[in-house]
Amino acid sequence: MADGRSRVAVEMRGVSKRYGQVQANDAIDLRLRGGEVHALLGENGAGKSTLSKILYGFVRPDAGEILLDGHPATLRSPRDARAHGIGMVFQTFMLVPALSVLENIELFLADLPAVPSHEAVARRIVEHGKRFGLSIDPSVPVRQLPVGDQQKVEILKLLLANARVLIFDEPTRVLAPHELDAFFRVIGALKAEGYAILFITHKLRDVMRCADRITVMRRGRIVGSLMARDASPEGLVAMMFGEHGAQQSTARAAGAPGAGAPVLELRRASSRATGSEVALRDLDVAVGAGEIVGVAGVSGSGQKELGDLVLGMRPLAAGTKRFCGQDASGWSIARIREEGLAFIPEEALAMAAVPGMSVRENLSLGTGSRYHLGVSLDWPRLGATMEGSFKAFEFPVPPLEAPIATLSGGNVQRAVIAREMAHDPKLVLAFYPTRGLDVRSAASVRELLRRARDRGAGVLLISEDLEELEEMADRLLVLFAGAVAGEFRRGAWRAEEVGLLMTGATEPAHA
Repeated sequence: MADGRSRVAVEMRGVSKRYGQVQANDAIDLRLRGGEVHALLGENGAGKSTLSKILYGFVRPDAGEILLDGHPATLRSPRDARAHGIGMVFQTFMLVPALSVLENIELFLADLPAVPSHEAVARRIVEHGKRFGLSIDPSVPVRQLPVGDQQKVEILKLLLANARVLIFDEPTRVLAPHELDAFFRVIGALKAEGYAILFITHKLRDVMRCADRITVMRRGRIVGSLMARDASPEGLVAMMFGEHGAQQSTARAAGAPGAGAPVLELRRASSRATGSEVALRDLDVAVGAGEIVGVAGVSGSGQKELGDLVLGMRPLAAGTKRFCGQDASGWSIARIREEGLAFIPEEALAMAAVPGMSVRENLSLGTGSRYHLGVSLDWPRLGATMEGSFKAFEFPVPPLEAPIATLSGGNVQRAVIAREMAHDPKLVLAFYPTRGLDVRSAASVRELLRRARDRGAGVLLISEDLEELEEMADRLLVLFAGAVAGEFRRGAWRAEEVGLLMTGATEPAHA
């Protein structure tokens, strides 16, 4: 791979990839140049990850070609990509915690002899560390390193493997604020040495800080590419999110007209970070009876952690949680479910069903003591209730004795929804409920959430789809870095304004 600055190191021409009905990449043209940071922006589901995986050999495109230094290349695997000088730093690090920095890097290097010289590799680690601002002790076990230093190890792996094209997938997502300056100095040193860098992120501040060129993707296509000096945060948000949500009013309100007494209240609620998960910070969240509260945020902003906190899977570190007027701070998952919380997840089979059990057995999960007859269940009454729930939502009733894993993904989702909505819940926690569904199924799920709201239930709708939130939410909360960055009532927000808050490009808005 050539190292000349400004030279086109990678050219992707007409690259396309489809997964079923989803066109993840649609005739993508992209160029990466040596000595340049090329930022790839787009909302969740825009196609960024698929494109980067194609370039790194994880995914084979359906159409198009890749040229490296002007010559066609076939990348069948990451091994092929690395052989051509392409390396990738993932959000989840590929390190062995029990091994030292030196051992992790040696495992990655393909050109070492059978009996490597540990001293020689250690010297290279020290030399590259000084050269690029990645200094680290080769003898330290990886498990003892903070996240920022683990990221250094990942970058050193690629540099010692002679990569000249570096793909960074959301690299600042895992870094603490005090680690950002050091990371951007590393990026500057790599750029000065002629490396071609593809920087995938949601964070506009990071893009404006380090990028030379910016490409924006939406719904699998490139909608624009420009030099960073010609870009503005507002213009990039408009490209990322399109023209929907164009209301001009920016007034904010703490509640939605017509909302009843709160069914859920979080008061200065905080939780601790665990692993790669986000700490929640002083959340004040209320969901009233007869209200849909939408939650917007780019991936990793705390949506999962918020859902886990509401459901009882994550303990409070501070603050309180109240459910229907009762202090539920210490309640178990079973208790809050029994009291009237329904959960509709993004991946029904993985998160709300047991694959080896029958449909009928899965329909009994989470129903508490409603159908208990001593040590057994009242299966006829359970079956009648659930069949009635399927019919109420106009869902086809699946074969109840079949293993639920034999159903299609859409039918598993319908079975879980029918179970969760069968007993008129007081609060519906809907976590990306339409992700992966076809248009008709997604519309059906949205309609049942509206019907639940109209019957008096509170709905907490966590979604990455701003169009869905605009259509559904009576009130909108925006999360960023584990805190509420903004709050809006229906009709009082613009997609551009929300997008800026989602990406940390503006200061938090206060209701």
